[in-house]
Amino acid sequence: MSELYIGVMSGTSLDGVDLSLCEIDDSTCKLISSLEFPFDVELKEEILSIINGSTTLDQVGVLDNKLGHLFADAINTFVQKQSIDAKSIDAIGLHGQTLWHKPNGDNPFSMQLGCPNVVSSQTNIKVVADFRRMDMANGGQGAPFTPAFHQFIFKEKNSAVLNIGGMANITILGENLRGWDTGCGNVLMDMWIQKCKNVPFDKDGEFAKSGSVDADLLDAMINDDYFKQIPPKSTGREYFNDTWLANHLPMFQTTKDEDIQRTLLELTAKSIANDVKENKIKSLIICGGGVKNSFLMQRLQELCKIEVASSDAAGVSSEFMESMAFAWFAYKRVHGEVVKLSSVTGATKDSILGGIYE
Repeated sequence: MSELYIGVMSGTSLDGVDLSLCEIDDSTCKLISSLEFPFDVELKEEILSIINGSTTLDQVGVLDNKLGHLFADAINTFVQKQSIDAKSIDAIGLHGQTLWHKPNGDNPFSMQLGCPNVVSSQTNIKVVADFRRMDMANGGQGAPFTPAFHQFIFKEKNSAVLNIGGMANITILGENLRGWDTGCGNVLMDMWIQKCKNVPFDKDGEFAKSGSVDADLLDAMINDDYFKQIPPKSTGREYFNDTWLANHLPMFQTTKDEDIQRTLLELTAKSIANDVKENKIKSLIICGGGVKNSFLMQRLQELCKIEVASSDAAGVSSEFMESMAFAWFAYKRVHGEVVKLSSVTGATKDSILGGIYE
């Protein structure tokens, strides 16, 4: 029998809260309705200031509460707009907002804020949250998680799924499921055009298209240690950020703004294409915000030299794939089922992921 779940995702791009109402059973996850809830601009700036600078315990605690109320408001708005009976929802799958992801070292951790107790209290719906830390407790990276959902929803072999959000991650489908973060997705491109044009993203890559690749700058960036790491690996804004970009730019002070934008787009495309070629991937299903950047999609097609298509063409929303995934993760937790991710994250075993708040 199918059940109803709401998946809630706010990614590293901080461009909105994605909500998906999904009808789920043990073989399917069908998107019934969806909503992108706007992210409060002041709250976005507060998050970025904490990630990029210093903070206090008080600021972290307050932000956790604020985000809980934001997610609750988003869910209640969604339920009201779609005329959903809240009592019909089995649970909410709440990813939370990643503040810091540190998968390596002696004390690895991943911190997602957005208090699930607040969300459950304000919506009167059971919440499943804190998905990543059990995988990390078992020695895994705690990311990427969407490969397990990609394997569930796409049954094809000899193909791969690429999610381009703030970061980019790839899933190689098949019996031996594999996946990893390829590196930066939209995050550096968004940072740069925000700095140059005071707009949140480069629509269709038009600003990048007006420039030329700086070959020396691209070579310096693509030789970063992260791109050389062997999977399992994962990353986030704590690595690919303003500081990372600033460290590469001093020697290229005469480079035009549009040329830097073009080079950053090429960095994302080339880092992905290098992994595609190395793993002999034959076709690529693409989802996430990067799908909307037509110039990025063009460069991926040209560099990868394989079949490249949006997941929309395969019948799965490219925009709401991740929020659908967390609806499915909530379904798995409510049913006490392990999620098969150890081959992706490097964990010592597959785990039941998430805690239940009601």
